[in-house]
Amino acid sequence: MTSPRILLKAWNLRPKKHLGQNFLLNQALADKIVARADLTPEDHVLEIGCGLGAITLPAARQAAQVVAVDKDPQLLDLLRNELAAQGLSNVQLVNQDILTFAFRDYFDPGVSPAVVIGNLPYNISSQIIIHLITSRAYIRSALLMLQKEMAQRLIASPGGKDYGRLSVVLQYCADVSVVAEAPASLFYPRPKVDSQVIRVVFKEKIIDPAQDERLLARVVKAGFSKRRKTLRNAMAGNILNADHALVEKWLGQADIDPRRRAETLSVEEFVRLTNRISEDTG
Repeated sequence: MTSPRILLKAWNLRPKKHLGQNFLLNQALADKIVARADLTPEDHVLEIGCGLGAITLPAARQAAQVVAVDKDPQLLDLLRNELAAQGLSNVQLVNQDILTFAFRDYFDPGVSPAVVIGNLPYNISSQIIIHLITSRAYIRSALLMLQKEMAQRLIASPGGKDYGRLSVVLQYCADVSVVAEAPASLFYPRPKVDSQVIRVVFKEKIIDPAQDERLLARVVKAGFSKRRKTLRNAMAGNILNADHALVEKWLGQADIDPRRRAETLSVEEFVRLTNRISEDTG
């Protein structure tokens, strides 16, 4: 692995802070991420933020195709040169904001659902997670490197301060686990915090699904809109313009104490509440 410092200097480039560029220095970690993705020669990969290719190159050696997306055209020029030097021709470089990336233009869910790999920039990591959730018909699994605080939010269980909206909406449709630590010392420039790598495996079938997933997202958002308040008070006026009495009625129908707070509800309880609301208003 060529040092990011040497590569950037050779191309007269500097890391762009506004794009959240922190380049991986450790090839062993890059190889571990690719290994945990369990790639086969038939797999199609989407890489988010390919950067200097630390993950792109080993992934391309194992998969049928890699679609590597990056917002920085200068890095894509550099990576194109590296790929040619390595004799790798199965990588499609896409200069695009990942938040506008349309999976349907590159992947067929019936033939080759994507394996997503990425080192996510912190400032848009929440938005990327939501984009992956809404596009999950095209995705089999994802290996994502995130700042540790965000990773802990995604795997959090009910009852703790880390448990929130993203915890619920991701765990509703996927199994999530931490697979590797990524200390700040392994990046250039060195970030202020450590990172973790999580594995997200989207469920082929949700056992007890929400009748309306958009409504589920609205219910979860309303519940966490005022974390310190009870569900009765937090949700009143924040979901379908319902007053306190109506919210209390829905909670009762879902067998949920209206004095509880959103952070204590399991994913299954949020789904049950959503379905009661859907049945009552539909």
